Amino acid sequence: MKLMDCPIHGKRPISEFLYGGEIRESPDPDTCTDGAWADYVFSRNSVPGIKREWWCHVPSTTWFVAERDTGAGDVLKTYLYGSPAS
Repeated sequence: MKLMDCPIHGKRPISEFLYGGEIRESPDPDTCTDGAWADYVFSRNSVPGIKREWWCHVPSTTWFVAERDTGAGDVLKTYLYGSPAS
């Protein structure tokens, strides 16, 4: 069984988590062009590598950041947003 480390509840089965998407810098919606906003909303970088992603532990509704190697499928670390990524 694949496990993920929740920053609050420790190691839990992956079936308890919901993927929320890659963390990306958002353009300022008041000043960016329509093309830049459409690129932000619809374009994704699917190149394998280390990504920072939003994940949710569904039973507790705890949202957190996971750094994951998408090529190998390994979770490198997890932490609450705003906490230092140690």
